[in-house]
Order: sequence, then C-alpha cells, then structure tokens
Amino acid sequence: MRLLSEPTRLRLILLLMEEELTVAELQEILGMAQSRISASLAQLRRQGLVSDRRVGKNSYYTALASHLEPFRKTLSVAQKELSESSRDQRALKLILYKRRDRAAEYFDKLAGKFGHSYVPGRSWQAMAHGLLRLLPPLIIADLGAGEGTLSQLLARSARKVIAVDNAPKMVQFGKKVAKQNGFKNLEYRLGDIEKPPIEDSSVDIALLSQALHHASSPQQAIDAAFRILKPKGKILILDLNSHNYEQAKKLYADVWLGFSSIELHEFLRKSGFQHLEVYTVEREQKTPYFETILATGVKP
Repeated sequence: MRLLSEPTRLRLILLLMEEELTVAELQEILGMAQSRISASLAQLRRQGLVSDRRVGKNSYYTALASHLEPFRKTLSVAQKELSESSRDQRALKLILYKRRDRAAEYFDKLAGKFGHSYVPGRSWQAMAHGLLRLLPPLIIADLGAGEGTLSQLLARSARKVIAVDNAPKMVQFGKKVAKQNGFKNLEYRLGDIEKPPIEDSSVDIALLSQALHHASSPQQAIDAAFRILKPKGKILILDLNSHNYEQAKKLYADVWLGFSSIELHEFLRKSGFQHLEVYTVEREQKTPYFETILATGVKP
C-alpha cells in the first residue's frame, strides 16, 4: 500500500492493469522522463506487482492481476480520486489507436517508394500542385504564415486565403508578392496566432503549419482557431514531434521543442474539437531526426 500511495506508481499500475505497455509508450502517456518511469517500474517489479517480457528491442510491462486482486477495490476508489486518471485513459486509447494503425505504417512505406527511382515528371512537387487543385473553393486561415509560400499555393484553388503573421516584414513581403502575382483572393494580416484578426465563425479551414511551436500559449492558439472556424470547419496542424534539440530555440526561435501526439490531442479536445486524428507523417533520416505530426479536428 505504501508503494502504491505514490502518484506515479499508482498511475503506472492503473495503466498496466488495462494494457501491456512499453516504457516508451508509458513515457508518452505520462509525459515523464524515461529514467523516472523505469525507476518506478523497477520498484513495482521487485514487489511482484508487475512483470516484463522482452520482444526484440522492447520490454513490455504488465500488472500481475493475481497479486493485485486484494487491492482492486482500493485501486478503484483511488482511480476516481486521481486527478490525472481521465487524461491517462484518453492517452492510453490514443496510444493503442496508434499501435493498431497499420494503414498509416503501410502508407509510410508507399510514400518512401515515391521518387525512389527516377521517372520523368513524377515528383512530390508536381503531385502537391495537382492535389491542391482538387481543393473546393474554401475560406482558409493560414495562421503563422511567415512569408506565405503555402498561402500562395492554396490561393490558386481557395475562395479566399487569410495569411496571418506577427512579423511586419513578413506581412509586407507577402503583400508585395501577392500583388505582383495577381492574387486578389489572398489577404495578409498582421497579428498573433493566439489572437488572429479574423472574425468569429468565418473560415472553413484553420491551418497551423509549423507555427504552433512558436506560440506563447499553444492552447490559446488552438482556442482561437476554434473561434474563427465555422461550424463543421476543420483545423489542420502540422508540427514537430517532441524532441530534445535545444539548439532549435536559438536557431529557429522555437518556443516549444515540439509536442507529443497526446499533447496535441489534449489541446484539441480542450478547445472543443471533435473527430480528432493525430499521427506521425514524416521522419527525417538525418540528425536531429525531426518527426512531423499531423493533427486534425472538426468544430461541431
């Protein structure tokens, strides 16, 4: 009982009573350092409350139900009083969803083959231009647009694109390019992504492409996206997965070192979005091995 009274060990036991998990999965669910989780698991294992099995490079941990049976009622009460319990359960579901998502893994393999061998005229650049033409005439907010390269591409098919950035020089440059190229449906506005200068319920898509990790408050930025979206409007976030490349703060002015899929899922849920999807779409092959996460949600 003394062992289980510590919150981290209690959270671990409650999770492992439901599913066999790796240290990496537990780390993502709890948002804690690997050393802390491993130390807690070692204590639980010494007392015979959890066991582990090796599969390749991974160790899978599970709770020993027979040893925990005398404490089941007490654990049930403790789970109701544990403030992190609901979040842990949502994070567990997301981890299991990712584990089962073989379709995404298969797509990654297919994507890796695209362009692997030279075929005249076949490239990701050409494919992107083609797919962008398939977009219906929507009103799109590109939040944290920078100089607006993506905004300019989207403007070719969109009804209107509103590009928002907090850097006056970026906005000035974007306006100049839009004018030079005759983009009458592309409007640049100076403002922060936490408080974009866009009317409530006025856009169909809110896009945050590698912008959220520059926000002072990511939750506030996603709340703002929810505000400006029409009912049934969709948010699309492309950002870096959590990483430890501290130099990014100095080199790229990053405020946050990326976000885990669970963090993005929680941001979207708290803002009120539904039909949430979060998954990794790209893994760089060179150090520091950045990963890109795609997160989407729909405003009810």
